[in-house]
Amino acid sequence: MVARVNAQLRRFMKLNQPKVNHISGLEFGGLVISPEQRTVTLYGESIDLTPKEFDILYLLARQPKKVFSVENIFQQVWGEAYYEGANTVMVHIRTLRKKLEEDKRKNKLIKTVWGVGYTFNG
Repeated sequence: MVARVNAQLRRFMKLNQPKVNHISGLEFGGLVISPEQRTVTLYGESIDLTPKEFDILYLLARQPKKVFSVENIFQQVWGEAYYEGANTVMVHIRTLRKKLEEDKRKNKLIKTVWGVGYTFNG
């Protein structure tokens, strides 16, 4: 029974991991994130992101479905202790969503988990 459960968990984890292409980076449908070149393309079109926007997107995309608190995002991206930086993170997420044209799409890439934080829904 334990072996069956472990096999199911292994299959689940394998199927739910983002496709990692060492040449192009992370791929989610039409979104390609290349950490080595620090570039993002959406359906073949290059998207210009600020360094912080790229860092936030890459942080979320590396672990899809994991919910990151605002404090956690701030500490990992800015590398500083969190001092009421919620507005800073929210503004960066908002501009990132605009650049990813989430308002035009049905499926949102960055999902807000109310009262908790943000997750990547790739």
